[in-house]
Amino acid sequence: MKHHVNFFIVMPGLKSWLAVATAIGICLGASLSTPSTKDIKLLKENCPLTDVLFPVLPCGTFRLEEATIDDMQAAMNNGTLTSVQLVGCYVLRTFQTHLYINSLLQYNPDALSIAAQMDAERAAAKIRGPLHGIPFTVKDNIATKDQLETTAGSWALLGSIVPRDAHVVAKLREAGAVLFGKAILSEWADMRSNNYSEGYSARGGQCRSAYNLTVNPGGSSSGSAVGVAANAIAFSLGTETDGSVINPAMRNNIVGLKPTVGLTSRAGVIPESEHQDTVGTFGRTVRDAVYALDAIYGIDQRDEYTLAQEGKTPEDGYASYLTTKTALKDAVFGIPWNSFWRYADPEQVRQLTALIKLIEDAGATIINGTEITDHERIVSPYGWDWDYGTNRGYPNESEYTVVKVDFYNNIKTYLSELENASIRSLEDIVQFNYDNDATEGGRPWPLGHPAFYSGQDGFLASLATKGIKDETYYQALNFTQSSTRNGIDDALTYKGKKISGLLVPPDVAQAPQIAAQAGYPMITLPAGIHSASGMGIGLGIMQTAYGEPELVKWGSAIEDLQKSTNTPYKRSLPQWRDCLKRNIPVYTVYEGSD
Repeated sequence: MKHHVNFFIVMPGLKSWLAVATAIGICLGASLSTPSTKDIKLLKENCPLTDVLFPVLPCGTFRLEEATIDDMQAAMNNGTLTSVQLVGCYVLRTFQTHLYINSLLQYNPDALSIAAQMDAERAAAKIRGPLHGIPFTVKDNIATKDQLETTAGSWALLGSIVPRDAHVVAKLREAGAVLFGKAILSEWADMRSNNYSEGYSARGGQCRSAYNLTVNPGGSSSGSAVGVAANAIAFSLGTETDGSVINPAMRNNIVGLKPTVGLTSRAGVIPESEHQDTVGTFGRTVRDAVYALDAIYGIDQRDEYTLAQEGKTPEDGYASYLTTKTALKDAVFGIPWNSFWRYADPEQVRQLTALIKLIEDAGATIINGTEITDHERIVSPYGWDWDYGTNRGYPNESEYTVVKVDFYNNIKTYLSELENASIRSLEDIVQFNYDNDATEGGRPWPLGHPAFYSGQDGFLASLATKGIKDETYYQALNFTQSSTRNGIDDALTYKGKKISGLLVPPDVAQAPQIAAQAGYPMITLPAGIHSASGMGIGLGIMQTAYGEPELVKWGSAIEDLQKSTNTPYKRSLPQWRDCLKRNIPVYTVYEGSD
């Protein structure tokens, strides 16, 4: 029997959150099961009881757990659910999980009023599209012109006023989506430090994955991915310069779709590098991630990079490319084994090759050895390294050479449009961090903050460039872009014909790194769990510029195959490992059992 209970007996620290959440739950018809004495004992020992501590409560009569956007729309259309209810239920879920995973930085006080407006439009038979009335979050480096802050997780920008919504936020509002709040991120999207606790920001604290609360949750779009994975939001937006969509999506066992640079506008997004920054989407399914992409892509006069997409995007949107497993009989996938796969851990290789065998059995052709041209030179054998060029003696072949200069200039442009802000340059940010060392970790640990172990060495490296675009900068820009683009395009050609995509293990971070330098799109699909850490394993697909239709087609076909079989190599729910631990920094070890 289920009934409403005072759940404080499990975790006294939850009082302030659950007092509100319980009241909301009662109003929404949700209920919590009563934990037994045995349950509580086991919980204190090793936190295995996810059904006791973290049940995804029904939203009235609607099953919220793993609900898709289509499920939500069907329930709202038949009158068993409203957008206001949906927002309330996600508030309840956020309160229920917040002190553990800390995925939401700030709740939007306008969310319920926006939801009520969407419900009124629906009642008047005005439905804007598949995202009408659907709650979403955005990473805290994406501007919103409302009661929310936009700070990149730093206290330095608190109280600053942005001139307008980011273009992607404006597009989602037009699509009828309901902005639920801002998701936590790694501060300044990982630009500030090179040795840090992923998912940590001074303003937000440590975001933790529901799969394992002690392990790197992935970043820098940490809260976006964690919230979606924990069923605390329907979908989310993140940003990527190098891996920051693909990595957290993979680690949290969800779909991450990172578009071609310039497909989604960066106007209103706190920048890192104009050459690599892109806004991507997170969903528990390919379809959900694609619905979000369809709403945000397009030309924006405030971002000149978006002009290049003219004539290269589908008239009917990317959702028109969603398909089923039957399409796999026409697929030809390449395996760049020496480029990436040889760096994957043994458990990951076993699971992913088993999934690829399933794809092959469904009719796809698999070609091994479709390598990135010159991979011996451009792919680091030592893991992710965005200064790999410099570290092997060639700063004019380094991604970091470009990013350091870009950030110095791009952040100054962004800051120039803010009102009520004293921070106007990178110099100002660096000084703010020194002046607030205890919270912002301006100096390396132990003088600063343990989450920012190397202090703000990333900022200092950028500061040293003064934004000067010298010969080394232009050589590095040309090398990183041309070598990676040629490398991927060559690998996508087999015997004179274009293949459907490159299958890669995104946990081998060099794979999304090469795609990032090229500005090319990539998708990651849930593909299993590491037995030792409990964290997600992903299967990535790489494509050429504006190759999103192929990613959507084959990603949805593989997902349909996964769901229609009993394979374990697909999305599974979080197990909340080590849910009582609060280590900072989070552990960076991320390996299989052997």
